[in-house]
Amino acid sequence: MARKALLTAAACFFAWGFLYCLPEQSKPQAGGITVTVYDTESKKMVTRERVVKTEEEWKKSLTPEQFDILRKKGTERAFTGEYDKLNEKGTYRCAGCGTDLFHSEDKFNSGTGWPSFTRPVAAENVTEKSDRSLFTLRTEILCPVCGGHLGHVFDDGPVPTGKRYCMNSGALDFKKK
Repeated sequence: MARKALLTAAACFFAWGFLYCLPEQSKPQAGGITVTVYDTESKKMVTRERVVKTEEEWKKSLTPEQFDILRKKGTERAFTGEYDKLNEKGTYRCAGCGTDLFHSEDKFNSGTGWPSFTRPVAAENVTEKSDRSLFTLRTEILCPVCGGHLGHVFDDGPVPTGKRYCMNSGALDFKKK
């Protein structure tokens, strides 16, 4: 009985790992799917078509660092990102598709070496996904429009939310107010 359970668990783990590790261009495409997000310029919810590109198209439209972070779930070294110490007023957007993500008013110095925020511009402007990599359980933050990896959210932030959205500068683009 224990052997059967072990074999079943191993088969499930293998199948999950296989699907999770498929190259991006082999995964099902989202063509024509729309997403509703908050637009900070118009100050209202807008509908955007989901951005779907092949790996080669992403490589052409992003810098190597942006590609590694947004498409390969990489991370920049702490204290090296251009937005960690930025204190100007404006909006942080997804570097892959321009979706508004965070207001500068919600940015704080977490001391971690990555830009950190207490909340997104709207709940719809980020997607949360369980991340079981690095032998731990974390919550990954993705762009809902292009699916790009942005960073992770933790429950050790300041008031009013208690959240720390720890983002990669390489996944962001800043629009000055």
